[in-house]
Amino acid sequence: MPRTASSDPAATPGSAPVADTGNPRRWAIMAVLGAVAFMAQLDFFIVNVALDGIGKSFAGSSEALVSWVLSAYAIIFAAVLVPAGRLADSYGRKRVLLAGVGVFTAASAVASFAPALSVLIAARAVQAVGAAMIVPTSLGLLYPSFPKRQHTLVVGIWAGVAGIAASAGPPVGGLLVTVDWRWIFLINLPIGIATIVAGALVLPEVRQAAGARLPDPVSAIALLFGVSLLVLATVEGPGWGWGSDRTTGLFAAAAVLAVITLQRTLRAPSPVIEKDLFRSRQFTAATIALLLYFTGFSIFLLGGALFMQNAWHFSALHAGAGIAPAPVVSVGFALSTGPIQARYGRTLPALTGTTAMAVAAAYWLIMIGGTPAYWTAMFPGLVIMGISGGLSQAPMFAAAGTLAPDRATTGSAVLNMTRQIGSALGVALLVALTATSGGTAGFKHAWAVQAGAGAAAAASLLLLRPRTSRD
Repeated sequence: MPRTASSDPAATPGSAPVADTGNPRRWAIMAVLGAVAFMAQLDFFIVNVALDGIGKSFAGSSEALVSWVLSAYAIIFAAVLVPAGRLADSYGRKRVLLAGVGVFTAASAVASFAPALSVLIAARAVQAVGAAMIVPTSLGLLYPSFPKRQHTLVVGIWAGVAGIAASAGPPVGGLLVTVDWRWIFLINLPIGIATIVAGALVLPEVRQAAGARLPDPVSAIALLFGVSLLVLATVEGPGWGWGSDRTTGLFAAAAVLAVITLQRTLRAPSPVIEKDLFRSRQFTAATIALLLYFTGFSIFLLGGALFMQNAWHFSALHAGAGIAPAPVVSVGFALSTGPIQARYGRTLPALTGTTAMAVAAAYWLIMIGGTPAYWTAMFPGLVIMGISGGLSQAPMFAAAGTLAPDRATTGSAVLNMTRQIGSALGVALLVALTATSGGTAGFKHAWAVQAGAGAAAAASLLLLRPRTSRD
């Protein structure tokens, strides 16, 4: 029977050996957690190339309505991450993770057989709840399962899996769409069922010590609705108009809720986001850098596939396959994360990776034109983006490891929330820029934003790097 571990190593007899030597089944635990994290992350990006097929399946559906298949997932996922992470710390990370896999799998089944677009959108919203229960909790379960000396390695693998899932979304989606778009949801069913069974057998239970306070409900609700309104306004702003009453009203309401969340963070006894998290310079830098990095990364990921389809007239399958070099290269660097960070620390690889994203965008700005030239114009930038993802994401997510063990899940949730907000912002900017400029011009404007986001992420990592000589 799996042992229950407290967040405080001294709180339960026998918990110290777990911290020193790790769980004897730690690599089986890594396999299960990697599989569920991959599934949850993949579904955010895999749908991008399927929107056209989905729209054709539901006759009479407008493009704006079909886009909610993406938007519903993005909004709910970003909003639920932190409350779900805090509840997992209180009620048990294993319990919340397995429940999240169950919710995600059941919603995938509904999505795959959806008879109407409204049902598909609702299923995607429920999927996002399950994904938000999975992603931060999976990292929160990794830390107590491995000895501290291996934390850099396993977080690197975990973050590498997340990066690969994001990059693999378009090629996997492009392949499945050639059969039927419903397969992008059906594929989750065997994975979900298998990981529920395996997780029940091998995952340990980890929770806060008995008597720990539940998150402050006011801060949890304010954060939940604040993030929801912020992402909704960002996603819908290009269609509604950035100066429209609806858009400005949502941004204003999100700002008010952000002030409430901040006030509760500073004064409430147990806020949903504790101010102590940001006493770590690495965590603060990673939070800012992830927001900026994924603003640019989502422009690359969606923009690359759309450019090849819309400007170069590639099929969905060819566009998806065209993106594939980035995740392939990313895998190699992600698997080398441990040795790289052991030699150079966390800041230098992340700094190199974020800078590489700016370099890739600058290359496309110079080289890409209206005439298809994949191998000379697109491919080198994709290789650089693979290096970027493989180097930068692992050390930024590993910043959760600088926190106290009982805050790893909440820290991971905060990092993932900023990533999702950045992704939503990047998609919104891409849509707005390509809508106002035809042909390649709009994409070039978007790549300029990508370059700026990469440079700004690198600057935040540099300015907030730890004061010690080694990180």
